[in-house]
Amino acid sequence: MTIRDDAHAISLGAGLRSLRIERRFTQSELAERANVSLGAVRNLERGRASIATMVRVVHALGQDQWLESLTPTSAPFNPLDLIGKRQSSSNRPVQRVRQRKNSS
Repeated sequence: MTIRDDAHAISLGAGLRSLRIERRFTQSELAERANVSLGAVRNLERGRASIATMVRVVHALGQDQWLESLTPTSAPFNPLDLIGKRQSSSNRPVQRVRQRKNSS
């Protein structure tokens, strides 16, 4: 993580902490509602948590729209489409790899 990433994580954690306090939950109550450990909630509020923990806590706080705003709205991506585009845009023929025979 870069310093900027750390600042965003800390800011997100502080925002979730403020929301928890506004909703009058203790860390322990929120952990139980989110089905995560107390340590996970503490780490999240310090900006050090997994995405899975964040999703569970945000859901327990009733802020699913936060998650929806982070979800990309583009069409599903198929990596095979990218390969097809690369091959069709290339003027070179596809190179084949030959296996060497073992000379034992």
